[in-house]
Parts: sequence; C-alpha cells; structure tokens
Amino acid sequence: MTHNLGLTKPNSTELPKISFAAKEIDVTEWKGDILFVGVTEKDLAKDDHSKFENPILNKLDAHTSGLLALVSSEEDFTGKPGQSTVLRLSGLGSKRIGLIGLGKSVSFPAAFQSLGEAVATVSKASQSSSVAILLASPEIESKLTSASAIASGVVLGLFEDVRYRSESKKPSLKSVDIIGFGTGPELEKKLKYAEDVSYGVIFGRELINSPANVLTPAVLAEEAAKVASTYSDVFTANILNEEQCRELKMGSYLAVAAASANPPFFIHLVYKPSSGSVTKKLALVGKGLTFDSGGYNIKTGPGCSIELMKFDMGGSAAVLGAAKAIGEIKPPGVEVHFIVAACENMISGTGMRPGDVITASNGKTIEVNNTDAEGRLTLADALVYACNQGVDKIVDLATLTGACVIALGTSMAGIYTPSDELAKEVIAASEKSGEKLWRMPLEESYWEMMKSGVADMVNTGGRAGGSITAALFLKQFVSEKVQWMHIDMAGPVWNEKKKSGTGYKMQSMLPMASETRSLFNAHFLHQFPIKMPLILDLDITSLGIRIGLGACSLQVSLITIFMYSRSLYITLLLSPICSLISICTFFITLGCLAISAIAESQVVPDNHI
Repeated sequence: MTHNLGLTKPNSTELPKISFAAKEIDVTEWKGDILFVGVTEKDLAKDDHSKFENPILNKLDAHTSGLLALVSSEEDFTGKPGQSTVLRLSGLGSKRIGLIGLGKSVSFPAAFQSLGEAVATVSKASQSSSVAILLASPEIESKLTSASAIASGVVLGLFEDVRYRSESKKPSLKSVDIIGFGTGPELEKKLKYAEDVSYGVIFGRELINSPANVLTPAVLAEEAAKVASTYSDVFTANILNEEQCRELKMGSYLAVAAASANPPFFIHLVYKPSSGSVTKKLALVGKGLTFDSGGYNIKTGPGCSIELMKFDMGGSAAVLGAAKAIGEIKPPGVEVHFIVAACENMISGTGMRPGDVITASNGKTIEVNNTDAEGRLTLADALVYACNQGVDKIVDLATLTGACVIALGTSMAGIYTPSDELAKEVIAASEKSGEKLWRMPLEESYWEMMKSGVADMVNTGGRAGGSITAALFLKQFVSEKVQWMHIDMAGPVWNEKKKSGTGYKMQSMLPMASETRSLFNAHFLHQFPIKMPLILDLDITSLGIRIGLGACSLQVSLITIFMYSRSLYITLLLSPICSLISICTFFITLGCLAISAIAESQVVPDNHI
C-alpha cells in the first residue's frame, strides 16, 4: 500500500505459510514438537483405577507411565472450552503433548476452527515449528469439513498484523499434521481450500486494520486492482473516477464524497470462469467508507467510536477478501461482481449539509436529515449499478447502523431480505462457517418514518427500528426482479479484545459464490453398474430428470435432494401416470442404484466447493 498523511508506510510482511498433511499413524510414534489432542469433558472420565476410559488418552497415558492422567489432574484440566495445557512427558515420539479443551461436545465447524486457533496460540508462545492435531474421540460426522475448519483456525490463529509496528517476531510454525481424519485427494483438496479462504480473510483483516491516513479510497481501489491483476485469467477490473460516476448520475454517492480532499473511486471487479458456461450471476456489494467522521452531524460523545471509523469499510473488506479467495479457488459456472463505492465522509465547505436534497442514479430523491447516515447513500447508487449488471442475486454487506449492534450485540450480524430462499442459502452457509447472524424483519409499515416533505424519502427515520428503516431505505434501490439481501455487520466487524478487524462474513460468502456441484457427479455415477441407457439432465437446486429405460419411458418432473454427510434423502414427484410395467422397471432400477451406492460408497464426499 502507498502512504499519505503522517509519513506512515506499512512494513512488508510475509503471510504464515504452513504445510498441512493428513495422516493415519500411531500417535505414540509421531515425531515433532507438540502432539495436540482435542478433548471433551467426557473424554477425561476415569475408571476406578484412575485410568482414562477414552482409548486414545489411555494409550497415551500408558506410554507415559500414567503421568498424563496424573499431571492433567494436577493442572486442573477439565476439558472446558478455552482450556489448554502443554506437558513435557517422556515415552512418546513427540517432545511435548498438549491438551485442548473442547467443552461438553464438538460438532460444529466453528468449534473445530477454535481448536485450530488454540493450537496456533500455543504454538506461537512455545515457538514450535512442527505440531500434530488429533481428537480423543474421532467419531465425528464430517471429517472433511472438520479437518478443513481446523486448518483454517491454525492459519487465522497464527496471523498477527504487525505492519505498523517497529519490531515484530515471525511465527516459527511450519508444518501441521492432522491425524485421524482420513487421507486422500478429497481431504487434501479441502485443506487447500481452507488455506485459500483463510488468506482471503487475512487480506480483509489487513484492509480493516489499515488506518485511514494510509488506506484512502484511491489505495483501496489500488488493492482491488491488484487482486484483478493477480488473477487476470479470471478477473477484470473497472475502476471509475469521480467524473465517470457523475456521468452515471450517482448523485447520492458523490454527495457523501464531496467534502473530502481524497477523491472517491467506484470499484467493480468481475469474476468469470476461464471455461464452461455460466449458470448463476451474483453481486457482492460492500460499503467502502475508508473513514467516517459523521459529516456535519459529527460523531461526538462517549461510545461514538470515531477513532475506530477506519473499519467503516468492513463490508468492502469482506467483498475484496472473498474476491481474492475466489481468484485462488476458481469455482466453475458462476459469474461474480464485486462492487464497492469507496469514499470518505468528512467536513468542509463543499460537503453535504443536513437538509440537502440529493438524487440517486435511479432518479429517486433523498432529503438528507442526518449526514452520519451516509453509508446507505453510497450503497444506494452501488445497488442500482449492481442491478444493471444483469445479476440474479445481490448481497450487500455494511457496517450500517449502531441500532443493529444494540439489538444483536457484537457477535452477530442482522440480515434483511424479502427472499426466503436467499435467507436459507445464507443462513446455511453461515452455520457451516460459524459466523453468527439473525434474520430481522423488513416491516413495511415502518416506511412511514422515512417519508419526506420535499423529496421521495429521508435518509434516516430516527432511533426507533433504526436498522430496519435503513434496510427499507436500501430496498428502494433494488430491482424487484433481483433477489436481494442486506447484511448489517456493524457489531461483529471488530474484535475489541484483539483490537483488530475480524474479516467477518467473508467465509460465508464463498459458498454462495461457488456453484453447487451436483450430488450425481462423475465419481458417484461410476459406482452404479448400469448397462441400460440412462440420461440425467441436472440443474443445481430444482433438478428435472428424464429417464429412458429401454423402450419404457418415465417422466420425473421434480426431484429434490438433501445431502448430509452420510445420508441421502430423495423425494420424487412422479408425473404423468405411467404404465405399471414402466413403474416397476423404474423402482427396480432405483433399488439397484441404492444397493450399489451403499455397497460401494459408504460415505458421500463432503463437497462444498
């Protein structure tokens, strides 16, 4: 990044590069610095002879002559979340053994990511270079997803933003062996995916952490352009200057930018796969206020957090972090537009004033009754622009309102959408990533608070239901033909304890921006020993299948597939009425498919890419 005010220039740093390997070996023979074992409270149960009932802990304890059970008790280690202890015991291949508490049970990806982060924390403190991770109770539902979450946690846990410090230490961790989660190309692919996503999150964190005197709108645009140039085989960039935005009649966005000495830049990156057809078009729109003073309604008083307003571009950080990760992953079949209206909200004689009436690019007029409700004004023109790209879905991400923080706190975001389908998609992605959110109401009756006496609307409706009225405002700039969601991430964008940006929501956006691969992929179909003609025409969500079985034909009008790690549920709606012979032939064939699938492939690959 370039530098500006204060002669501040960030130091050049290297991202943590770790070699991950999936192994199935005798844990007592693994050689390295620390052997980490994730344990639940139940795993620590002991029998009448004070021996671990858990087989893995019992085996490790036997090789340490009972010292593991003894010392862990003396350390008062109970397996609660956040607990960890590192012991130097002889009898094992590793120099030390570390116990990480997982709580009563562990099942969600977020818990496994926390395990990885705990391993990273202990590894940094002990200056370890090689570690291994296993679970005391490895019987978990999805080993692929769990191993991926652990790897992600290690990378994110190792990262520390030291670009603005005069002295810093490099992490020494170089290799991580993940034991007991299986082996093979599918798992290796998952671990690589976790790394790619994590480096995208780190990129987003670095953007958020950068002070406003360094990360100006121009520099944010430069960083976006670098992403496009790095992955030029699949990305194009279009950076619009102020005059070009004026030609597009972006009066709402430019009004916010008018007071700053740093000019605005409108960022538009486009991802298109290098081969194959595009079946889905998505736009991710991020709020890009690199600093927000509040304007003439300046932020004052306790709790205004004006000193932290560098994070008011957290939405754009999530969007550009997702772009970087997608450049690495290169998902097929999907076109993604990454859009950011970057600017500052400052105070000067040329700035927007309370009472001004401004005109957005869709022709709607807005009376500005609060210059500190500026993010929605920039998003208004960005949303209009996104709709004009011919996309099917739009998700905007913004640190938009303090009202949402009051309602939901600092650990979860509020989501607003009129689309139940889009809500389910984003909620499912968030559950997998562990990023918390809550669906909020779009109460149309509240729009009465947004009516103006001189324009089409005001830009804020007051304190009551402030996050809802902000979402209703944005809705005025989205085409009814497009599925749209607004994510108010003002709470979870910043980690006050670590004094750092979180990179929130980037991980949840990636599954949306990746085409869901059909369950009936080539590997799965190879399990079926069928000799008769079989034709499958598959779409992503609602799958229409026409099956020709010899001379008999059967029309299957709808098939809905729900896939979990080890289960396949298929609901069939059959039409029209077929002959009895055709029906019998079909179900005999379906039975063969099921028997073959169970016999040949006990576990359906856990594929979310």
